[in-house]
Amino acid sequence: MIFNIDFDERALKEWYKLDQSIRDQFKKKLRKLQNNPYIESARLHGDLVGCFKIKLRSSGFRLVYQVIEEEIVIWVIAVGKREDAKKSVFCV
Repeated sequence: MIFNIDFDERALKEWYKLDQSIRDQFKKKLRKLQNNPYIESARLHGDLVGCFKIKLRSSGFRLVYQVIEEEIVIWVIAVGKREDAKKSVFCV
């Protein structure tokens, strides 16, 4: 099963503010997740239970997503530097 990728409105605004090279790196990682979005090492804890992350270590950016199994969707809910992304996230 291949998951579709969709963005929260706020995350999409932040996405378009990113440099193209950063977006390209995230796109590559998101494509890999479409077959299996449940990466245990990317699972978040605490206030962000139910969410997963993609980190770009070299640039310090993070993308936070949820998996909506019923809709077969990877829902991107935050993009940005670690602290900025954390502040704008609420996972269900």
